[in-house]
Amino acid sequence: MKEIGIMEVGGFRVGHAQNEEGATGCTVILCDRMSPAGLDVRGGGPASRESQILNPIAAAEGINAVLLSGGSAFGLDAAGGVQRYLEERDIGFETGVAKVPLVSQSCLFDLGVGDKTARPDGAMAYAACESAGYAAPAQGNAGAGIGCSIGKYRGIGRAMKSGFGTYALQAGALKVGALVAVNALGDVYGPDGKQLAGLLNREGTGLFSTLEEMFRDAASAAAPFSGNTTLGVVVTNAKLDKTRLTKVAGMAHNGYARAIRPVHTTADGDSIYALSLGDLPGDVNVVGVMAAQAMERAIVRAVQSAASAYGLTGWRDLGR
Repeated sequence: MKEIGIMEVGGFRVGHAQNEEGATGCTVILCDRMSPAGLDVRGGGPASRESQILNPIAAAEGINAVLLSGGSAFGLDAAGGVQRYLEERDIGFETGVAKVPLVSQSCLFDLGVGDKTARPDGAMAYAACESAGYAAPAQGNAGAGIGCSIGKYRGIGRAMKSGFGTYALQAGALKVGALVAVNALGDVYGPDGKQLAGLLNREGTGLFSTLEEMFRDAASAAAPFSGNTTLGVVVTNAKLDKTRLTKVAGMAHNGYARAIRPVHTTADGDSIYALSLGDLPGDVNVVGVMAAQAMERAIVRAVQSAASAYGLTGWRDLGR
């Protein structure tokens, strides 16, 4: 198995758009053709649109696009911009009356960074579609990742900057990749098990463990925490139906669990989509294992690519 570029998976375009001053943005994944998709939501606070059509018992056999955005539930309006872009190009599900673009969307909570009144809307999402291409997308402070932060258990004042990341793997002819906007309550760990970023100490010069802090609070009624959600998309050239893709999305959450601690809390809306973009015969178990590894590495990339911004320290500036 070897690392490849995310766009080598094939069958899709990626576009970013953002409001840098407001610290919010969106990222669109446009499928070259209507593609089967699955979804697994593990966090307790998701904000999503057109998620039920991905249920294996729902009639829809594919979707045209996935949109990841900031803005919390306010950002759900943005998917209309993707629909407008696709409708203008006569792309969508043929109903016999009109072609209806099928766009699934999930939002993360970035209102605590930048301007809380700045939210992705249809115009921003349309701009993301216009910018979409087959070149590798920007990582770090870009698109849905621009307002992302991690390590927020003690509040945004001790959090760190995170962002958007990608990673892809190939085994034989099989290709599996991950794209992710990392906006977690918890800390991020590398493949070696060492903490990379997250909750800062009081001086802002080093790291505390969020898990240890939570354990210290176990016997008390700690203040509620919010403002999170990590959003991911798995892409593969394997031909899988949405039942199997739902399983792949679930297995990809193992990548979340390896890299983010804690994860899947009631304060997170952690979600992963999985898209089948090719016709290669592929085993769901192999795809799922590769998806988990790609997602773990994409999360690390998102953190290591993020630059300090909005008063939040990035990984490259930690301790300097």
